[in-house]
Amino acid sequence: MATVECRDLCKSYGSQEVIRNFNLSVADHEFVVFLGPSGCGKSTILRMIAGLEEISAGKLMIGGTCVNDRDPGDRGIAMVFQNYALYPHMTVRENITFALERAGVKKPDIDTRLSPVVDSLGLDVHLNRKPTELSGGQQQRVAIARAMIKTPDVFLFDEPLSNLDAKLRGHLRVEIAKLHRSLRSTSIYVTHDQLEAMTLADRIVLMNKGQIEQMGTPEEIYSRPATLFAAGFIGTPNMNFFELEASEGRLRDGALDLPAPAAVPSGKVTLGVRPGAVHLVPEGTPDAIPAMVERDEFHGESRLISLRSGAHLFTSAVPATTQIHEGESVWARFDASALHFFDTERGHRL
Repeated sequence: MATVECRDLCKSYGSQEVIRNFNLSVADHEFVVFLGPSGCGKSTILRMIAGLEEISAGKLMIGGTCVNDRDPGDRGIAMVFQNYALYPHMTVRENITFALERAGVKKPDIDTRLSPVVDSLGLDVHLNRKPTELSGGQQQRVAIARAMIKTPDVFLFDEPLSNLDAKLRGHLRVEIAKLHRSLRSTSIYVTHDQLEAMTLADRIVLMNKGQIEQMGTPEEIYSRPATLFAAGFIGTPNMNFFELEASEGRLRDGALDLPAPAAVPSGKVTLGVRPGAVHLVPEGTPDAIPAMVERDEFHGESRLISLRSGAHLFTSAVPATTQIHEGESVWARFDASALHFFDTERGHRL
């Protein structure tokens, strides 16, 4: 397998610059996930690595060699697309082996390579069927098998599960993780689904407006988001935010008056609190704030309670057994050990 290095990569369409000075090193055998909203540039970078988009500036290194001017077929990569891109007139076997046949690989060698690939993906019983006879999940397995059989240095995945239903996405997510471990491949995976990123990645590259917003393990980005954008994008349900004034050891606005940690400077700050750190407590609990229940959502193992205190609307995640009613007056307290503070104007973590 191989390393991947992006050195000051840039991409422009005419005068519009969509990627600027992108730098990233992917280690051998690492599974890196590009995560971000639509239009943030993650698929564009993947296509530049694949050779499907021209690099406007910078260097792309695969296995220590600059590949800027190499054709996609000469980069040692295999790519799995969102839309499967299967040939409808070919059987499953023909779709998987087509690239090897075109490359002149002999049939006995193709058969030797085909068997373990289809066995690992459960496709051995479907080899003589056409893609139209398969489910969406089976078609995506064929696309993955077609990439695997090429034994590439680097696997690229461009939102491969986004066309599937939730149950099937979960199943294939597990299969992709198992394949990565068994093949010890170097993999780069693009998604806008944070659950896929959190469960698959060795390291997440969180993208925003063509640049890296934050990079780290799933635990690092979730537990210590570096910016307001990262804090708001990572985590389900979303983090609560409160714009407050820090002064004399307190955090205040018209409705809230909370203790401020010593490390928080005076001035405007944004307090971030995940719903799981918002606890419903008895009246009179120190530093608790009064609130009214606006909505109670049953989520199976938990309830998501929408609360209003003054102008602030925020949520609390509580056990499903909690007895609560819309319109009820309650008291909420933030877990002091699980608070996040950000510079309101610049958006950076304090």
